[in-house]
Amino acid sequence: MTLHASPYFPMELSWLAFNQRVLQEASDVNNPIIERIRFLGIYSNNLDEFYRVRFAEVKRQLLIQSNNGEHHAAQQTKNLMLQIQRKVVQLTEEFDHIYKDVIAKLKRYNIYVITHQELNEYQSNWLRDYFKNKVLRHISPVLLHRKVDLVKRLNGSSTYLFVAIHRKNRSTKYATVEVPSQALSRFIVIPPQQSKKRKHIILLDDIIKLCLEDVLRGFVSFDSLQAYSFKMTRDAEYSINDEIDESFVDKMSDSMKQRLSAEPVRVNYDSAMPLDMLTYLKKSLAIGSNEGLIGGGPYRNFKDFIGFPNTGRAYLTNPKMPAISTNEFNRFDTVFDAISHGDILLYYPYHRFLHFTEFVRQASFDPNVRHIRLNIYRVANKSRIIDSLIDAVDNGKTVTVIVELRARFDEQANIEWSKTMTDAGIRVVLGIPTLKVHCKLCVVTREEKGELVQYAHFGTGNFNEKTAKIYTDYSLFTRNPELTQEAVNVFDIIQAPYRRHKFQHLQVSPLNSRAKILALIREEIQNSREGKSASITLKLNNLVDQQLIDELYKASQVGVKIRAIVRGMCSLLPAVQGLSDNIFVISIVDRFLEHPRVQVFENGGEHKIFISSADWMTRNMDHRVEVACPVYDEKLKQRILHMLEIEFQDTLKARVIDKEQSNRYVPRGNRKKLRAQQEIYTYLKSLEQE
Repeated sequence: MTLHASPYFPMELSWLAFNQRVLQEASDVNNPIIERIRFLGIYSNNLDEFYRVRFAEVKRQLLIQSNNGEHHAAQQTKNLMLQIQRKVVQLTEEFDHIYKDVIAKLKRYNIYVITHQELNEYQSNWLRDYFKNKVLRHISPVLLHRKVDLVKRLNGSSTYLFVAIHRKNRSTKYATVEVPSQALSRFIVIPPQQSKKRKHIILLDDIIKLCLEDVLRGFVSFDSLQAYSFKMTRDAEYSINDEIDESFVDKMSDSMKQRLSAEPVRVNYDSAMPLDMLTYLKKSLAIGSNEGLIGGGPYRNFKDFIGFPNTGRAYLTNPKMPAISTNEFNRFDTVFDAISHGDILLYYPYHRFLHFTEFVRQASFDPNVRHIRLNIYRVANKSRIIDSLIDAVDNGKTVTVIVELRARFDEQANIEWSKTMTDAGIRVVLGIPTLKVHCKLCVVTREEKGELVQYAHFGTGNFNEKTAKIYTDYSLFTRNPELTQEAVNVFDIIQAPYRRHKFQHLQVSPLNSRAKILALIREEIQNSREGKSASITLKLNNLVDQQLIDELYKASQVGVKIRAIVRGMCSLLPAVQGLSDNIFVISIVDRFLEHPRVQVFENGGEHKIFISSADWMTRNMDHRVEVACPVYDEKLKQRILHMLEIEFQDTLKARVIDKEQSNRYVPRGNRKKLRAQQEIYTYLKSLEQE
């Protein structure tokens, strides 16, 4: 196979293959039963985002191609949409089967998830009181008629009941009722009447069905009611209008309102819904075809199952892995003393994120600190980091924060944070209008012996206390003057893009990341041609940029050994004869979400290693501000290499990424059972004993 005909696996189908790996975790009987049901919630949440973003983009492509008369391209896009539909239907069937299996197995542990049709008299009476006192205040039915634009009325993040109102000798009327899961818990544990051993859980949806007649009685006449769940998913894309007299924040606020009325890209519905009801629902939502129409079980919005309660024993969930408090910080009085002693590398959530929040907290009141710079993409709802930045202003320090307002699904939160910080006296810079700022930088400037010294943090993940507990990410702390100055220069070009800086050490998108990565790959190609050992090891969330993939194909064809761990989308086809014989790719899905980006180039035995905020996607190379930082400390380089080797030895949670993306587990053979995340935790704990 020649390079000019190099195939690429469609990234949308690859994304669905990734979500299938999440579904595999839900089906894995070796996982604790509560964790299995929570994986169903993760799968559902992922699929929501897929339709809001990926599928919506495919629909827009089809519209543009059709309008431009690009018939061949339009047909290819239609075929892709058909493949997506088939795959989602297949996964939905698997999902429903796993859900039924898990619910059945919960009974072994005296946990019963019941419906409104399975209640005894005591439970029914208790739930009716609960509904009257807790739920009813949140219920506002929408009675459908010609003047009701249902698409505009629906919240894309909510589950609804579609209600048929039957009356003898009258035409059927319809209504919708939102399930208020944003105001109330989706899961209600019914107090036991007698035995405390058995725990009965009912979904909020079923309580509403139980009491639906009480909601409508007195307002509409009916002989009987039918109710089935459905959920509409909207296109998450939006556009900023070009009114020059509006502030960027105001434009963002308006664009958020646009999202609320964006067209539906998917409708999930209870497949038990009668055909006449489904037909009326499709008409009300202006759905002309079955594209994006997915039937399934009785419940929608399974993302809430991420928070499914454990009412049983502790062993029904994963055992705790207490985060490590490292001696590399603890044995010094201040974080600045620690970093001055040598570069420090943390790996969350194995290490405590507290070490970073301490970095900012101590900077906020240290008399020697002059300036704190930080960029925000996503932060926690209650952020100790922002609290410390506000404290820093109160202590007379200069604080500059770059806020990315277009962090998808966090836009409104970031708008509010930008206002809060501005009111507190922080200098807030609202990114670059044409580029998302996605790098993970923090620089503290400190006066020491009459000179200004910089302390920098380079990371692969967000400054978010919540996600740092469930995402694996690297944090590098350094006072290397060359690296810290280049970090300051990144802040400089974000605030004044017309300025020019040369970056000798950092990969900075969109300035030099692509060129530097291509040069590093070509160095390995040259080494291989000269008969030297040559290899590339990557760890990424997504690998879809075609130019970078082509360069990896070229490297493979001259003998460069390439290994990659790709959690999500992978358009590269590994182990294809004549194209990618020397490329091996795995994916690991486990209790923590694998999130770091790492690049390792053998470089004739003197490894070049980078940790990065950027995936190998076109957007990250060319349309975002991203930073990859070299790791220079030999001890830390060996630590990263060792942890990567552990991951490649995983025999329990690693899947082989092949050209079909069939998600088969890595064959164990005669090797011992090894779960990389547990092994890495044990390894990092052992380092604290040295």
